[in-house]
Amino acid sequence: MPLPSTQKNALAMGRDVLRIEAAAVLALAERLDGAFVQAVDLILACHGRVILSGLGKSGHVARKIAATMASTGTPAYFVHAAEAVHGDLGMITRDDVLIALSNSGETTELLTIVPLVKRQGGRLIAITGAPDSTLARTATLHLDASVAEEACPLNLAPTASTAAAMALGDALAVALLDARGFGPEDFARSHPGGTLGRRLLTHVADVMRHEVPSVAASAPVTEALRTISAGRMGMTAVLDPAGRLAGIFTDGDLRRALERLGDLRQIPVSQVMSATPRTIEAHRLAVEAVEMMEQFNINQLLVLAADGTLAGALNMHDLFSAKVI
Repeated sequence: MPLPSTQKNALAMGRDVLRIEAAAVLALAERLDGAFVQAVDLILACHGRVILSGLGKSGHVARKIAATMASTGTPAYFVHAAEAVHGDLGMITRDDVLIALSNSGETTELLTIVPLVKRQGGRLIAITGAPDSTLARTATLHLDASVAEEACPLNLAPTASTAAAMALGDALAVALLDARGFGPEDFARSHPGGTLGRRLLTHVADVMRHEVPSVAASAPVTEALRTISAGRMGMTAVLDPAGRLAGIFTDGDLRRALERLGDLRQIPVSQVMSATPRTIEAHRLAVEAVEMMEQFNINQLLVLAADGTLAGALNMHDLFSAKVI
């Protein structure tokens, strides 16, 4: 059924906005040069914090960039430009780097605080859409975030320009993350709450079961079945005479053995077990256990200690209960 003209117009407008903003970001990528590298080096050498400031839409973008930097290893916070001229300027020290955002580069409040920051020895990175603006000329470094046009049909509302500035801020944050060697464990320390924190902070040792259903390799299949039922994990570990892991016997192994052999009552479990079970070390992240289970289409994993001995076991239900999945 054809769309009414009003809906067609809305769809066309939405697509135009996305195309214009995507083009603005792509053009920005082509313009990145040595100034970007110098900005990264300047921030890496900073002994204080990175201060983001702006007004209006640029202020919202600055606040988001500050949050992204802070969560990826670069201590940063946002100072509102209007509040800075009424006392909050005292939050900025000579050891800090100020990143000022203004599309026009002529925001009065920023131009008021910039000389004061520079006078006390602070460094300034300006992100503007006007390379010849006052703010760009005053800055220690200038990053060009100019766009060919706004996505607004009036070419007035900040749209493509804010998308470009935010993308440039993300580029800085990620380049800094990489330069610092910021890894998953570091990221977890910045995100301890919620699902993300659980996925990055929970280790296999935190959720595994320490009482592992197990039988000797010489035990009959009937004993292995009783052990599986009592253990409620859908499997039992199989141990050699020295108590080392020899294999695993699961519900799936049972079905395959019945199809192949029929009567299993007199057969030792060693003849129908999986002799090369999937295992994971106790120190690994629980999310890695999830990935392994999904990769190999299994529901259980045996857990090994650092010396290779059997330390525990876990199944998919344990990971669900721990809200890792």
